[in-house]
Amino acid sequence: MKLSSDHIVWFALFVVIAASGTWAARAYALRRRLLDQPDERRSHRVATPRGGGIAIVVAFLVAIAAMMLRQPSDIVLLGCAGFGFLMVAAIGWADDHRPLSPWSRLVVHAVAAGWLAVGFYLSGASGDIALIALFSALVLTNVWNFMDGIDGIAASQAILVTSALIVLSGGSVLAIHLGLALIASILGFLPFNFPRARIFLGDVGSGALGYALALMIGISLATAQRTTWLLVLLPLSAFVLDAGLTLLSRVLRGERWWTPHVEHAYQRWARRTGDHRPVTAGYAVWTIAGGLGMAWFLGKDHRGMMMAVLAWLAMGSMIWYWLRRQPGIDGTEERMGA
Repeated sequence: MKLSSDHIVWFALFVVIAASGTWAARAYALRRRLLDQPDERRSHRVATPRGGGIAIVVAFLVAIAAMMLRQPSDIVLLGCAGFGFLMVAAIGWADDHRPLSPWSRLVVHAVAAGWLAVGFYLSGASGDIALIALFSALVLTNVWNFMDGIDGIAASQAILVTSALIVLSGGSVLAIHLGLALIASILGFLPFNFPRARIFLGDVGSGALGYALALMIGISLATAQRTTWLLVLLPLSAFVLDAGLTLLSRVLRGERWWTPHVEHAYQRWARRTGDHRPVTAGYAVWTIAGGLGMAWFLGKDHRGMMMAVLAWLAMGSMIWYWLRRQPGIDGTEERMGA
């Protein structure tokens, strides 16, 4: 993909919007005392403002509106996606101010996922793409919320996954412009969140990122070969495996799986090291490798691709198990439930 001067200006615009928005969001959070306090269910040590993801939301909504004007042929998809994106962000923003029931949030997420699926279907995408978009939105909106627990991890993973999806799209104008806008928006926020968090994404940001990634998946798969949908799992595997396997282990132990916890592999790793940076970097290395594997397998034999994806997921599952089995912060082995 060759970037033009138009792409560079577009990119810079959203970096500026998000950076200035994050600065304003931090000032607002401090004024309203929207702070995440350290406790046994969180991985940070000092009270930190939350809700910085609202800047990413605003920037990406501007990008969607601009693309509706630029490509009116996609107005149905972008309109439905924008509305669903706004629903997810709104329920997250409300939750950042006063905690809501997880079930009420899930209902809103499901309705928003339905809007995304309808948008793809009405814009001419196949039923398969619409169903993948529906499932992706419902899953990733919650996965990104589950995995947003240490400095920089959710934002950096979203950047890397979006980059891979732009490649997967094969040069789709819509994927390139929305993908660049999303990456730029996250980059505007990231200096406030990594290497030391001065503000967190909050539910408004983490859920919105997952939904935006589901939109990118649908756009990329709509322009890619039908046999390539499995490749999406390669760059997504770090978050999907950690969230999915941890959730499964809690369900099997009969725990209240919907409540906050610090049992993800990345959280245990961060507690052992006492430093979020190597954990965020380690997950980034895995996702970069997955993205490169995805790019290499594009256009390759379908059976070989399927075997490679399954092998990658199996290796990721073993690493998850190994990370959860390592000695805890007090030198004793942490309990492993699955």
